[in-house]
Amino acid sequence: MEEKKRVITISPITRLEGHGKISIFLNEEGNVKDAYFQVVELRGFERFCVGRPVEELPRITPRICGVCPWAHHMASTKAADAVFKAKTPKAAKKLREMAYCAHIMHSHQLHFYALGAPDFIVGPKADPAKRNIIGVVEKVGKELGLEVIRARGYAQRIQEIVGGKATHPVCGLPGGMSKALSDEERGEIEEKARKLIDFGKKSLEIFDDLVLKNKEYVDLIAGDTYYHETYYMGMVDENDKVNFYEGKIKVVDPEGKEYVKFDAKDYLDYISEGVEPWSYLKFPYLKGVGWKGLVDGKDSGIYRVNSLARLNVAHGMATPAAQEAYRKMYDFFGTKPVHNTLAFHWARLVENLYAAERCLELIQDPEITSKEIRGEIGEPGEGVGCVEAPRGTLFHHYWADKEGIITKMNLIVATVQNNGPMCMSIKKAAQKLIKNWKVEEGLLNMVEMAFRAYDPCLACATHSLPGQMPLEINIYDSDGNTFQRLRR
Repeated sequence: MEEKKRVITISPITRLEGHGKISIFLNEEGNVKDAYFQVVELRGFERFCVGRPVEELPRITPRICGVCPWAHHMASTKAADAVFKAKTPKAAKKLREMAYCAHIMHSHQLHFYALGAPDFIVGPKADPAKRNIIGVVEKVGKELGLEVIRARGYAQRIQEIVGGKATHPVCGLPGGMSKALSDEERGEIEEKARKLIDFGKKSLEIFDDLVLKNKEYVDLIAGDTYYHETYYMGMVDENDKVNFYEGKIKVVDPEGKEYVKFDAKDYLDYISEGVEPWSYLKFPYLKGVGWKGLVDGKDSGIYRVNSLARLNVAHGMATPAAQEAYRKMYDFFGTKPVHNTLAFHWARLVENLYAAERCLELIQDPEITSKEIRGEIGEPGEGVGCVEAPRGTLFHHYWADKEGIITKMNLIVATVQNNGPMCMSIKKAAQKLIKNWKVEEGLLNMVEMAFRAYDPCLACATHSLPGQMPLEINIYDSDGNTFQRLRR
C-alpha cells in the first residue's frame, strides 16, 4: 500500500485557461469507478457589476478573461444595445463583426497550436517536456512556428485598429461604435485578412498531413474513448449557416434533428442550470428535456456548445473555402451530427478559415468605412446580448433602473454550458484508459485531452479569491484513500 499512497507532483500547470482539478476514484480492482472535473472557485462579476452604469460594462466585463475579452466585450455591447433599445446602424454591426472574426482567429490559432496540437503533433504519450508549443515547433519546423506568430499578430493588429486596444477593447458603445474606420486602416486590414485566409488553408493542410494521415490519431479521434451523444447549440444566420455575431440560437438533438430555434433574448425559456455539491460551476441543461444528471443520450437535457456544436447545428459555412473544409470533415465521419469530442479541434480549424474569409468579405464592403456608426438610444430597461465566443454560446443579461444603473446581471458563459459534457468526457476517458491500477503519466494526459478538446476557459467560468489554484488530479482507491496525486 505504500506504493499506492505515493504522491507525484507535476509542475507547472499547462495548456488550460484557468484552474481546476480532476478527482478519479478507483474500485477494488484498480479500475475507474467515478471521476469528477472540479472547479472550486468563486465567481464575482455578476455581483460587483451591480451599481455600475450600463455603458461601463463593455469596458469592465472584458477583464473577466485576457484570452477571450472580445467575446465579453461584444456580448456586453449587444446587451447594452438591448437595454437602451438602440437603433444600431448596419455599418456599426459590420465593423463589430469584422473585428470579432479577427478575435475568433486569434483564439482558435492559440488553442490549436499551443494547447491542442502538442497531443497530436508531438504525441499524447510523449515526454511532457516536449509536449508543448516548443515540441510542436521542433516537429513542424521553425518557419511554421514563425508563421503562427505572424498570423496571430495579424489578427491582433485588426483587433487593435478597431478596438482601440487589442486585448481589452473599448470600441463598443450602446447603439454603435466609438470610432469609424479610415480608408488607410481598411486597406491594412484587407491585406492582413488575405494572409489570414492563406494561413487558415495551410492549418487545415497541416491537420490533414500530421493527424488524418496518422492511423493512431485517426483511431483516437474516431474511436469510442472520446464519444458522447448529446444535444448541440449554436448561432446560425438566416440561411442556417454558422455566424459568430448575429442570428438565432439553434439546438439539434443527438440525431441531428432541430429541437428548437429561438432569439437570444428568450434563452431563459429554454435553458436552466443544475447544481452539484462538489463544484461551484453550474450545469446548464435544456428545460424541455430536463436534468437527468451527468448522462448523455436523447433523454438527457445536457447539450454541448463550441466549434463542433456550431458546425453540427448549421447547414454549412457561408464562405466557399470553409464550406469545402466543412464538407470534408463530415465526409470523413460519414454522419451528422459528429459526436466525437476530439473533432472539436478539427472544427476549430474550419471556423478559423471561415472567420478569415468573412473578415475579408466585411472589410471589402463599401459601408465598412461609413461614418454613420452611432444610433439613437431610448430609455434603459432590460436587455440580452449574445455572441458565439470561441468556446461557445455566450449570454449577457442586464437589468437596469431608469437611471441606467445595473440592478441585476446574469452571465451564462460557454465553458459553464460545457461543464456537464466535460465531466462526462473525463469520466469515460478515465474508465477506458485506466485499468488494473495502471496509472501512467501518458494515460493521465489522455484523460486531460477529454477536457482540453473543449478549450475550457475557467477564467470566464469562475473567478477565484485570491486567484490561485493549480490543476490537480487525485486518484482514490476503493476505500477512499489517496492512491496518487498529480499537481501542476
